[in-house]
Amino acid sequence: MKELSDMSRKRIVVALVLFLAPCLMLAGCGGGGGGASAGTATIQMGGARQGATPALTGLVTILAGRPAWMSPDGTGAQAQFDYPYGITSDGYYLYVADTANQIVRKVDIATGEVTTLAGSVGETGSVDGTGSAARFAFPTDITTDGINLYVLDSQNQTVRKVAIATGAVTTLAGSAGQSGSSDGTGSAARFNSPEGLTVSGTSLYVADTGNSTIRAVSTITGQVTTLAGSAGQTGYTDNTGSAARFDLPTHITNDGVNIYVVDKANHVIRVVTIATAAVTTLAGTPILETVNGMTVYEGILYTSDFYDETINSILLSTGQMTTLAGNSGVKGSADGIGSAATFTAPSALTTVGSNIYVTDTDSNTIRKVAIATGAVTTLAGSPPGTDGNGPAALFNYPSDLTTDGTNLYVADTENYTIRRIAIATGAVTTLAGSVGVSAAADGVGTAANFRYPVGLTTDGANLFITDTIGNTIRKLVIATGQVTTMAGKDQWTGSSDGTGTAALFDGPAGITTDGINLYVADTDNSTIRKIVIATGQVTTLAGSPGVNDSFDAIGPAAQFNYPCGITTDGTNLYVADTNNSTIRQVVIATRTVTTLAGSPGVNGAVDGYGSAAQFSYPTAITTDGTNLYVADTDNNTIRKVVIATGEVSTVTGGGANSFSYPSGITTGGTALYVADTDNSLIRLVR
Repeated sequence: MKELSDMSRKRIVVALVLFLAPCLMLAGCGGGGGGASAGTATIQMGGARQGATPALTGLVTILAGRPAWMSPDGTGAQAQFDYPYGITSDGYYLYVADTANQIVRKVDIATGEVTTLAGSVGETGSVDGTGSAARFAFPTDITTDGINLYVLDSQNQTVRKVAIATGAVTTLAGSAGQSGSSDGTGSAARFNSPEGLTVSGTSLYVADTGNSTIRAVSTITGQVTTLAGSAGQTGYTDNTGSAARFDLPTHITNDGVNIYVVDKANHVIRVVTIATAAVTTLAGTPILETVNGMTVYEGILYTSDFYDETINSILLSTGQMTTLAGNSGVKGSADGIGSAATFTAPSALTTVGSNIYVTDTDSNTIRKVAIATGAVTTLAGSPPGTDGNGPAALFNYPSDLTTDGTNLYVADTENYTIRRIAIATGAVTTLAGSVGVSAAADGVGTAANFRYPVGLTTDGANLFITDTIGNTIRKLVIATGQVTTMAGKDQWTGSSDGTGTAALFDGPAGITTDGINLYVADTDNSTIRKIVIATGQVTTLAGSPGVNDSFDAIGPAAQFNYPCGITTDGTNLYVADTNNSTIRQVVIATRTVTTLAGSPGVNGAVDGYGSAAQFSYPTAITTDGTNLYVADTDNNTIRKVVIATGEVSTVTGGGANSFSYPSGITTGGTALYVADTDNSLIRLVR
């Protein structure tokens, strides 16, 4: 099922970089950073500008970002969706299958207020119950008869019923986790990866995609019959009932007389007459394979094109298709009229009066389109990468952060942007990169693009970024937003030393600076690289490319195992040697490598001295010159290492509202700042 696989890719998009170190599979690898509270004197330390040594109590608060567990409900832009897919309406409210949140939402059309009607955020299952006691598994499509909602609970292979008045959820047809093609009543019926759902009177109609059939379900009894097509028989035949053939029917709607079906693999829209089950072909072009939603209004079929980013109209009498809103092939979330508006993966449609409402799936918003004018506005939700203050700002897997003493700078990895947070106010703005665009263009501000920014460090005037998938080191001038490529060759892998594009990296992650040189954890090479800022000259400081082990020695004789995080006090480098679960020290002048804390290959959460302490895949590290602070990623904790003694203690984490794969850390005068990657938050530790 293409849409579910797209959704899965979104939810586990880190798998796009499986060729990188395992630390990246933990949602990012952080470099070293340091910082200071606004207004304090700063020095270059830990890969940034920082002030006083923090005296920590372990108190954790949120500086910026808003995860789903904070409650995704709210009004307008305050509400949050996660891959909203299906939508329907009773004329007063919209009802949304908020697929990746595993819930059913209610949206007041008049006010934009969003509430959760059934299900629990992030909790999957097949439990019947009322409100938050019920469980869904990737609900995708939804329809209503005005009294009940009917939900296609795709991963459960079932049709669920939700009483609008109470939020009570029951299973109408199908059996959770059981696929097949059997007709029958209630749990005796079987579906095979159904994708589309619509209601007319007391009958539901299901596009049973994996069976290539159209099924009918009684809303009263739950009896399931096959209306058209033959289970497992694919083809392109206009005929009646079981003699007709479809090939992967996906989305479906009706006007009370006919059912309209996206026959995906055949690239056409089919018409099924409800009374006779006669199947005919309405219209089709090659682009119709990407239609993800349909609705009918006054003799016109409106469709959403998931990949073309447009809303189109098809005149039922002639099959003529025109574009109502959106700009073909241009992704975005801009409101506007006609082609001035942009969408990002628009999916389901429903009509209320003379307006169409759209689940703009990858923008995580609900959009309104005026049929008469093509004017597009946003009713609820905020797109990824939204700037704002505190919880109004949205991040997408932030991997690292650093500071110049006044602002934090964040590698917002899966938004492909570099963000700036004013420490004093929590205001978030986008400094460079374009949300949702993964590329390698140099330029100013949003004209620049990153492939997958992971590590971040600063000398106070510039940011230096590891663009991990691109295998390059990028430079961003803070004052102007100018981005250039400093070293490495886009998407070329290797371990060559050299200047600029003559140097090659393999999955560089962590990065730090002493103001003169950059030091990079070249993760997939298992080496530590040095870059002279003034010239771009790259040399290998320690480790041997492709040799993944743990050995203390000098320069190339030393061995690392996918090191991710790195920081410096100007004399030494400190490395989070991720797959060894150790903290290593490199004397810059002599290139001597020793193990400061942890025991190679021994994972745990034990405090103690030196090799008696245990970490579990630490990915980020910073220093104030006296102590190291480590994002112990797989333990979801922040650890402290006293440099002089190797004593390891746990600062915070592991409890309620804990971290979820923290992978970036920097000091800030009297506090630490943490990129809480899987929660898409920036946290403050005092």
